[in-house]
Amino acid sequence: MPTRIQMAQNMKEEEKQYRYNGVLYPTIMCPEENLKVLNQFQARSDDILLVAYPKCGFNWMVGVMRKIIAEATGNKTETKMPPILEFFGPENLKVIAAPSPRFLGTHLHPDNIPATFYEKKVKMLVVFRNPKDTLVSFFHFYNNNPVLPSGQSWDSFFSNFMKGEVSWGSYFEHALAWDQRMDDPAVKVITYEELKQDLSSGVGDISSFFSFSLTQDQVQHITEGSTFRAMKENAGNSHAAIGNVIFRKGEVGDWKNHFTAEQSKEMDEVFQKHLANTKLGARLNYQKFCR
Repeated sequence: MPTRIQMAQNMKEEEKQYRYNGVLYPTIMCPEENLKVLNQFQARSDDILLVAYPKCGFNWMVGVMRKIIAEATGNKTETKMPPILEFFGPENLKVIAAPSPRFLGTHLHPDNIPATFYEKKVKMLVVFRNPKDTLVSFFHFYNNNPVLPSGQSWDSFFSNFMKGEVSWGSYFEHALAWDQRMDDPAVKVITYEELKQDLSSGVGDISSFFSFSLTQDQVQHITEGSTFRAMKENAGNSHAAIGNVIFRKGEVGDWKNHFTAEQSKEMDEVFQKHLANTKLGARLNYQKFCR
């Protein structure tokens, strides 16, 4: 990561993103050659795949999943590198020869996830968060992360987010695509808000989904070490220099400190149009968390 931060310091802001197949991606973290070789990736049927649109709780769940896997299998991960497929270059994809089960992740739209994950019926944990808090978190992430274009005003970023002109594309397109997969037995959708409300139940449900048998004591131990506060306090160890950028507030409802009445109404209308009558829309409990 320090090397990548140094690279970013020598780039113009507009060079920090590029477009691939119509979608923006961060140039330094997932250059084009990474995306081009992704379809060569060979999934295993016992892989564990964590999927989330950016700033929906992905890094929080990385910590939770690593604790679950460590308790269930005895395999503890020491790496600080997030297991994001599109961050692995061509040379790294060949060396992902870790013993099973491999823990992998991605921010990619489901249609862009390598086909072998679907062919092998790999179990996928998909994390979503209400769009208003996601937008706020993404705004701060852009302006505090040196590898992304910074200096955008709140109004400018709001507009870009609503148009899908941010890294990894449109929140709403991701959500609609995952809504189509809600009944797939290999897919488990969980929300950030559900986890904040009852993390212990979430840990138990996730463990069961991946067929890990944990005792109640183990679930409790994982839960105590997986609160957002605990993750933030350990961010320097788990994510090195970028830790405090990744783990900011972790609150539900912070959007109320940022949105104007007009922006809130605009988001309400877009959600109503695209997600109001969907299964995922119901799970997001928009009325409770975004009104």
